[in-house]
Amino acid sequence: MCGRIAITGAGIVSALGTGLDATLHSLMDGICPLSSPKHLETIHSNLPCGEVDLSDVQLYDLCHEDRGRVLSRSSLLGIVAARQAQEDAGLASADRVAFINGTTVGGMDITERYYRQYFQSFDYDSLIQLHLDGVSTDAIADSLECGVVFTDVISTACSAAANAIAMGAELIESGRFDVVIAGGTECLSKYHLNGFNSLMILDQEPCRPFDANRKGLNLGEGAAYIVLESKGHAQERGARIRAYLSGWGNTCDAYHQTASSPDGAGALEAMRKALEVARLQPSDIDYVNAHGTGTENNDLSEGKALMSLFGDRMPYVGSTKCFTGHATSAAAGLEAVISILCLEHGFIPANLRFKTKDPGLDFVPVAENIEDIKLNHVLSNSFGFGGNDSSLIFSRAEL
Repeated sequence: MCGRIAITGAGIVSALGTGLDATLHSLMDGICPLSSPKHLETIHSNLPCGEVDLSDVQLYDLCHEDRGRVLSRSSLLGIVAARQAQEDAGLASADRVAFINGTTVGGMDITERYYRQYFQSFDYDSLIQLHLDGVSTDAIADSLECGVVFTDVISTACSAAANAIAMGAELIESGRFDVVIAGGTECLSKYHLNGFNSLMILDQEPCRPFDANRKGLNLGEGAAYIVLESKGHAQERGARIRAYLSGWGNTCDAYHQTASSPDGAGALEAMRKALEVARLQPSDIDYVNAHGTGTENNDLSEGKALMSLFGDRMPYVGSTKCFTGHATSAAAGLEAVISILCLEHGFIPANLRFKTKDPGLDFVPVAENIEDIKLNHVLSNSFGFGGNDSSLIFSRAEL
């Protein structure tokens, strides 16, 4: 049965802008905000990124947080998006609210900023704990006014936010919580950028997912959360239902530390599991918001998995990382919110900069915006390091 978990709120901040309206308008206008880092201090000005165009000071002000309190950029971004989701869902206070956060970088930016001082004075020792993902997560949960009574962190790299959302759905199903706010946050950091650069998978131009001449990914940052609750609970409190989370699946093929399996075995199984949970057939999927990073390995692996699943009945496929960059642990959160916007507005964003079909794939992504289209089910893929692969299915509220 579709529509198992109601989605009653959403919040997002990314390179596309702050909030649902700004995100939708940037997508529909085909705006590509990928550019040289402005707020991250790095020597790699040649590497385009999907950076949130707000300084830490501006984020503090946006969050109404005391600038004297040291918070990681991941926490600040998360506070912005989580508060939006809370407000969008109309959550004032509820008895049992959980917050599940996907993040891996956590407070790495604080560690980088104060690293040398740690060796020079004990005055900075208290800041060491801010490196931890759990501390970044607690800062976000503590900022919410809806009475969060449980928090948890998932750090599975690029699939983290998807796994947070899936865990949230299962917590609702179990009856342990009335409401779960789930998603992810990630900020850019030197460690982050340098690490991916060492893998030689960063493109020095804005990325071109699924293009035969693709040269790699662009990193991004941001935060996005959705509010999950049972349909009955949502109706009881008079909440508007934006969409449903109808399916989710996670696998770990452990093929390689960073590379996807060549045949897309793990990705295929994750999608199949999501369809099984949703009690849907592949033919029911109208649009795939692909993981689509722009690396040679990922796009071919995911493409083969899609071909195995859909055969000659391929739905529309596209990657929105050409807009946001790859926000790693937050990516699935951003793409969950984008998928919901697509369902609500009958819209599929273009897979920007696609020009040349990959000879190893039987399909091409959506090259131009598609508007005024009825979408019932959107499949969103997020595939992480170590083969930790997750798929989510979002369904139209009216179903």
